[in-house]
Amino acid sequence: MLNADDLAAIYLTIKLAATTTTILLLLATPLAWWLARNQGWWAKVIGAVVTLPLVLPPTVIGFYLLIALGPNGGLGQLTQALGLGLLPFTFWGLVLASILYSLPFAVQPLQQAFAAIGARPLEVAATLRASPRDTFFSVVLPLARPGIITAAVMSFAHTVGEFGVVLMIGGNIPHETRVVSVQIYDHVEALQYTQAHALALAMLVFSFIVLLALHVLNKPVRSI
Repeated sequence: MLNADDLAAIYLTIKLAATTTTILLLLATPLAWWLARNQGWWAKVIGAVVTLPLVLPPTVIGFYLLIALGPNGGLGQLTQALGLGLLPFTFWGLVLASILYSLPFAVQPLQQAFAAIGARPLEVAATLRASPRDTFFSVVLPLARPGIITAAVMSFAHTVGEFGVVLMIGGNIPHETRVVSVQIYDHVEALQYTQAHALALAMLVFSFIVLLALHVLNKPVRSI
């Protein structure tokens, strides 16, 4: 029941979610560690900025990204100067928008996991003369495994379900920026309810599997 355009939208959505999740984990891990270890004024400000996508309408984020990445925007002029061209209505424009929109879904689970570790494991590692780098990779990351899994799964799932942001920054270009959520919208607009139902059902099953995997894999690791 899924046609070629549906399959292309599914492939693009999975590619977008996988790329976004990988980049988010690389960016969110040091940021979450810093936020968990600092309680100063700047940490509170940055924490509030990270949380903004949870309360802002997706179209607001998409609109300002469109302006910033456009030919007259600061980021748009920068990408053109670097020879990257303009990012709106491209796959990498979708990636950038998805990173910003899904950032709190990666940072918050990691920050909570890092904060829950406490100071004692770090003190024990210090007494054993472990360097800060060794402590982070050998002690902190293993203890924060549940948070890492949650951040990865939630970031991936949230990116798959995006609509407003990706539509604003990517438009509706078949095989280039048309993701599953936009494809379902197109089917409904065209009164193609059978195709919309098939694609929506696939999304429903996928969401259930993601949440089930989160509960199965996310077993807490005992602290030292």
